[in-house]
Amino acid sequence: MKIRDRGIQIGHMPTGKNNCITDVQGVHVGHVTIDQPINDEGDVACTGVTAILPHGGNIFQQKVTAASYVINGFGKTTGLIQVNELGLIESPIMLTNTFSVPAVTHGTLQYLLKENEEIGVTTGTVNVVVGECNDSHLNSIRHLFVTPEHAIQAIENATGQKADEGAVGAGKGMVCFGYKGGIGTSSRIVDVKGSADSYTVGCLVLTNFGASHEMQKDRYKGSNEQQQSTIPPTDGSIIIILATDIPLSSSQLTRVVKRCGVGLGRTGSHFSHGSGDIVIGFTTAHQINHNESNYMESRQQIREDHPVMNELFAAAAEVTEEAIMNSLSQAKTTKGRNGNIVEAYHF
Repeated sequence: MKIRDRGIQIGHMPTGKNNCITDVQGVHVGHVTIDQPINDEGDVACTGVTAILPHGGNIFQQKVTAASYVINGFGKTTGLIQVNELGLIESPIMLTNTFSVPAVTHGTLQYLLKENEEIGVTTGTVNVVVGECNDSHLNSIRHLFVTPEHAIQAIENATGQKADEGAVGAGKGMVCFGYKGGIGTSSRIVDVKGSADSYTVGCLVLTNFGASHEMQKDRYKGSNEQQQSTIPPTDGSIIIILATDIPLSSSQLTRVVKRCGVGLGRTGSHFSHGSGDIVIGFTTAHQINHNESNYMESRQQIREDHPVMNELFAAAAEVTEEAIMNSLSQAKTTKGRNGNIVEAYHF
């Protein structure tokens, strides 16, 4: 169950209908979960792939305004240089384990090439965005279980329904604060003062960071009777995906996604030396045509000095914190390679 179902409320803003990133209209999420023993030597496939689609159409043909921000850069990603240079995303955003970034990039590229026969022939190439965390405590990561086909399946599985959370997709083998982590999501409704308009901010996280003593257990009414995790502390990582439907420029999105670090810090993280803490954000308010003959384009965006910017900052912090805690609240105790067991956290 989600953390709110346990009587724990984070922040003051109202959530969307499903308290999920898919509350941002058009956003789709899909998972492929791989969970099976491989041999008699203790090797286990405990991993997967998660796909986040900014909309259900052809993302290469209809790009969205985007930005990314590196809180701490001990991570292996693809595509973020171009995202920040051009302020656009033109592919599904893919999440997986560290060693599977090449396979997932390959599969996503295959999917996009099939959808767009002109890529690399009559038009340019395509920028595939992939993020990762290291799931090697539970997953026999050296066996490279994830294939390009798994990436394609995750994209094809994506829907606009309430997304599954916990030990699913890319989150299957992840560990957060020494307990079972994985996929978590949350959303907020942002009202514009002086207007009847309201917008949605959604977040999906892949959590794999922190030692158990760092977690702010009192903040979440954690049980003092639960023992500290026996998993050796590691720096770990987190990938944060922030979506919204409010019209923002890429530079404005950068300002908003930086505030996701506030929510991450509230949980107890201090962005360790070896942690890959990365935020990728996009707005569905603008769809930019790949093929456009007009040399001029125009779009709306909110004013920098309008009070709604502060509301967006607060929403980014709230959804990130709650998504992280939902990843813990939704996860189940998991057994992986060499008999390693990671216990679910008891709130």
